[in-house]
Amino acid sequence: MSTLRAAFTETMKTAMREKDPATLSAIRMVQAAVKQKDIDVARPRGDQAISDAEILSLLMGMVKQRRESITLYEQGGRADLAAQEAAEIDLIERFLPAPMDDAAVAAAIQGIISETGASSVKDMGKVMTALKERYAGQMDFSKANGLVKTALQG
Repeated sequence: MSTLRAAFTETMKTAMREKDPATLSAIRMVQAAVKQKDIDVARPRGDQAISDAEILSLLMGMVKQRRESITLYEQGGRADLAAQEAAEIDLIERFLPAPMDDAAVAAAIQGIISETGASSVKDMGKVMTALKERYAGQMDFSKANGLVKTALQG
């Protein structure tokens, strides 16, 4: 069992012991999303489960979705639903590594470019793949994509 999956299980057990329905509901939702990804992605390629890096990417997507939902709920005057989404974000972020600052992201990009020998925008896919494998959950890849493109053009 992966480290993250074990952490999910422990969090669920703790929530059950402490009779914390909000945490229990949120962790079950996370586990269901991971299980669905196992079925949709891992099994067709011959694996039984997605990797921790793929789980981190999934968690980042879940946080992003919830942030967008919070904005919509606040615009609609639904503070109760916005608070629920914020609580889910807090739970999900417990499992994510600390985000990298801008200098660390730039250094990581330069390191991967040097390591892969990337020299033009044609090599962008190779660089992004390496970044996602190594830094899943630590950087915003939509921002990194633009930085990689700029670095390879210059």
